[in-house]
Amino acid sequence: MRVVSLAIAGVSAFCFGFSGPMAKVLGMAGLTPLEAVWIRMAGAGVLLLAVLAAVRPRALRIPRDRLLFFAAYAVIAVAAVQALYFVAITRLPVGVALLIEYTSPVLVVLWVRFVRRLRLPRSAYLGALIAVVGLAIVVQVWDGLRLDALGLLLALIAAACCAGYFLMSDSFGDDVDTLGLIGWAMLGSAVVLLPLSRPWNIDWAAFTRAVEVSGHSVPVAAAAVVLVVVATVVAYATGVTAVRRLSAAVGSTVASVEVIAGALVAWVLLGERLGAAQIAGGVIVLAGALLAQTATVRLGSERHAAEVVETVRV
Repeated sequence: MRVVSLAIAGVSAFCFGFSGPMAKVLGMAGLTPLEAVWIRMAGAGVLLLAVLAAVRPRALRIPRDRLLFFAAYAVIAVAAVQALYFVAITRLPVGVALLIEYTSPVLVVLWVRFVRRLRLPRSAYLGALIAVVGLAIVVQVWDGLRLDALGLLLALIAAACCAGYFLMSDSFGDDVDTLGLIGWAMLGSAVVLLPLSRPWNIDWAAFTRAVEVSGHSVPVAAAAVVLVVVATVVAYATGVTAVRRLSAAVGSTVASVEVIAGALVAWVLLGERLGAAQIAGGVIVLAGALLAQTATVRLGSERHAAEVVETVRV
């Protein structure tokens, strides 16, 4: 089961890795980052809800006592993470903003330990820290370093919201359908982002054109489809599933592999070469993720023991 869960997490990270490269293609076509985010959220929400309405309409049901949770998930776990990051990179180098956002695994393990009061194996803490160090090397945080107070604040809030995504994804019960939650959250985030993204100003004719990428002609519409279907619908569906199977603490650390996946996708599709430091950093991130995933063994045995004790009591 652990191998399957890790495989699902790996698929999620790989799919999320298409986000940056596909958004970059849309940017080359003239769309702003926030416009690309709105296309991504709105397209994924409409697509997923339409599919569910046709094949599994019960998944669209929102329990009355979960309305606030659905709203918070849309605002915090989806809209805020996306918007705050893209605003932060207008004031900070991308590498710095990305590194700060991906300190979320550390925030998750701290929350689980001191708020939920759940004792975690040392591998969970150490794995999260090693992954962050590796990410600092992958994004080459020292290159062109400049700090902006507001940019740092926005990136830190984005990191907290990203941690909220993992924690909230691990907190709901069987009364909430995973795909239904994701679909409503995507559509809700698109509504929340309307004032910022201003989709009425989007140059929709751009989707009929193609852009030159590394000597190849890439249809903008195709990039948008990959961004919506692969990097959003599939990525979020597998990501939430992995978190629920691995726990928020472990799932968030394994998810940091997304940065490596993004670099690899950019290398293959956009011709962006990987330097020696990025490769070394990627190895360190993988080491941290693999170390963190060993925590699933102990967590699983503790949960099993708790279930046995509860059964005996009954």
